[in-house]
Amino acid sequence: MDIEFRLGQGPFNTKYAPLAALGAHFEANSTLKSLDKVQLEGQKRGSSAAEKLKQILMGILAGCEYISEVDNRLSSEIGLVRAWGLEGYLERSSLALVLNQLSRMNLEQMEQSVGQIWQAHSRALQHDWRGFLMLELDLSGLPCGKGAEGAEKGYFSGKKSHRTPIGPRQRHPIW
Repeated sequence: MDIEFRLGQGPFNTKYAPLAALGAHFEANSTLKSLDKVQLEGQKRGSSAAEKLKQILMGILAGCEYISEVDNRLSSEIGLVRAWGLEGYLERSSLALVLNQLSRMNLEQMEQSVGQIWQAHSRALQHDWRGFLMLELDLSGLPCGKGAEGAEKGYFSGKKSHRTPIGPRQRHPIW
């Protein structure tokens, strides 16, 4: 499948272009092929469990926190659905039904499928363990600016935290 990305109006226009590119990459490399191993009991005609799981993943990556948001955000995104190699868009009720039907065996099948995907694409598994693997964690709880990505008021180590902008001339007393 040839996919062209450009600005402007075209046959398929989506505000989720990066997600469409990711889906096209997954399809070209058969990244999610191992999800085909998940077989639901009593599966009727129509979309397979793997296709429904792909749509649930697509919804998560599109920022849907709940299955109920999938209809509003993705129902008009035909180009996005096709980039992921799917025939059409499923309603939230169909997707919720799949999640409700998952048995312990299905969860084990999904765990094996996701493990295969992770093993094939994990950078940690490809790391040369004779050297160091650097992980950066910030547990300092220092104040951050309002414009910082993901900045929120919250609770941290027994203290009330609040957003405190630190300008170029202001320095934190610890620094």
